[in-house]
Amino acid sequence: MNIITTIEQMKQEIRSLKKAGKTVGFVPTMGYLHEGHLKLVERAKQENDFVVLSVFVNPLQFGPSEDFATYPRDLKRDESLAKEKGVDFLFAPTTEEMYPKEPAATVKVSKRVDVLCGKSRKGHFDGVATVLTKLFHIVSPDRAYFGLKDAQQVAVVSALIEDLNFPVELVAVETVREVDGLAKSSRNIRLDEQERKEAPHLYQSLLIARDMIEKNAYQPKEIMEKMKAYLEKNTSGEIDYIDILTYPDLEPVSSFHGKIIVALAVKFKQARLIDNIIIDLD
Repeated sequence: MNIITTIEQMKQEIRSLKKAGKTVGFVPTMGYLHEGHLKLVERAKQENDFVVLSVFVNPLQFGPSEDFATYPRDLKRDESLAKEKGVDFLFAPTTEEMYPKEPAATVKVSKRVDVLCGKSRKGHFDGVATVLTKLFHIVSPDRAYFGLKDAQQVAVVSALIEDLNFPVELVAVETVREVDGLAKSSRNIRLDEQERKEAPHLYQSLLIARDMIEKNAYQPKEIMEKMKAYLEKNTSGEIDYIDILTYPDLEPVSSFHGKIIVALAVKFKQARLIDNIIIDLD
């Protein structure tokens, strides 16, 4: 596995691969790799000649009160896991390499961002779209792999690729879960023992919603109230949001048809967890 820290070297490697007619799969991450990330790598290896995995904690997507400084980082561990899974290139630039000066141009996302996580994290998806625009230009992947645990991010990336005509195929991969249903996340290590016992109830509340939706006998408001009551009874966390929307447009649901996302976020003492399920009613 080649470890690359500069943009120019990464570009040179990609040019060589493209000249040889090789396909490139790209897995962008903020590091502290877990099984969810590694599942993306597995899929990318199946579908491409070479796999590039990036590790970059992007400051542009963190708000002033968010956890940029304390976001878990362990590059040596990430290197070991990536090598074990057969990653060909680990791209791990510094903040100074990616942003040598304050950007004069950034990407502004105008749709799919004023709900779910985007509602309370103004500018977050602008930061995501800006760094992905840079990474797509640097890596020039044929396919880019994202986990559906952050389904709003997948929806935003889909719009970014389509609207800006990136020659990249977006591959969305199902959420990887613990045995008890908790979605894999780098932030799970911040849960204390009691919170870890409570956290699987997030997924259970989503399953309750799915059952109610499939019965087609309840309104969205009734379903969300049921989820809220369940979470308040079974967890000590603070509910950030619960919502039911169309997918991937993330518009309010007037009737249950097509693709629907049920999504939530719950704040525990040291971790804010998100989860969702996507239901295809057609």
